[in-house]
Amino acid sequence: MSSKSLAARVALAVATGALLLPLAAQAQNIAIVNGKPVPKSRVDTLIQQAQRAGQQVGPEVQQQARDQVVLREIFVQEAERRGLAATPDYRQQMELARQSVLIRELFEDYKKKNPVTDEQAKAEYDKFKAQAAGTEYRARHILVEKEDEAKALIAQIKAGASFEELAKKNSKDPGSGANGGDLDFAKPDSYVPEFSQAMTKLQKGELTAEPVKSQFGYHIIRLDDTRESQFPAFDDVKAQLKQRMEQAKMQEYQESLRTKAKTDYKFGGQ
Repeated sequence: MSSKSLAARVALAVATGALLLPLAAQAQNIAIVNGKPVPKSRVDTLIQQAQRAGQQVGPEVQQQARDQVVLREIFVQEAERRGLAATPDYRQQMELARQSVLIRELFEDYKKKNPVTDEQAKAEYDKFKAQAAGTEYRARHILVEKEDEAKALIAQIKAGASFEELAKKNSKDPGSGANGGDLDFAKPDSYVPEFSQAMTKLQKGELTAEPVKSQFGYHIIRLDDTRESQFPAFDDVKAQLKQRMEQAKMQEYQESLRTKAKTDYKFGGQ
């Protein structure tokens, strides 16, 4: 090959590369607005924000993101042409926006570096499960104001009257009364002590022989059933549990930063 031919090929390659450079630059932009390029990275950022918010990103959302980025560039150029970027109000809002973005990035960085592990979530689950262990009682009750009224109702029930119907007509507990006095399954500590003590002494199907007095009035209690406490499987609640633990860790982190900061400001509640 002659030196002349080699030089020609080199020149051609250089020329071709020079032509391709603008095309490569264009590939990083989605549009040119009044001579100013609009970078694709802005679209990527909008899409990332949508994904963080849990939004599904399909072709339609991607197109909306591109439209939004170009429209923003058009509007921003007009605002800058009018000199709005130099106003005090704009500068104050920009400072608040800068702080918001930095704070969000700070918290996202903390979450990434301090994840809640499956092992931690399982330990928390086991703790709650142990606390929830025990017997649950399904009881019905009729709540009235006077002891004589309660005794009269007990007599009617013993004579064959329907507990459920009497509860609907006489109980001043509107929540359970409308359901025939049904309180569903609950642990004894869900009730006031006088109620729970009387309830746990009953056998299934048994009625309190005397009215039970509490701060709310007089109760007639019937125990319908008992069971061991129900608790969901770990896998069914793992996601919600980890989210709650992440929120708690974030609150602790924020509080630690506030506590360590040297400031003369007094926060509300201090």
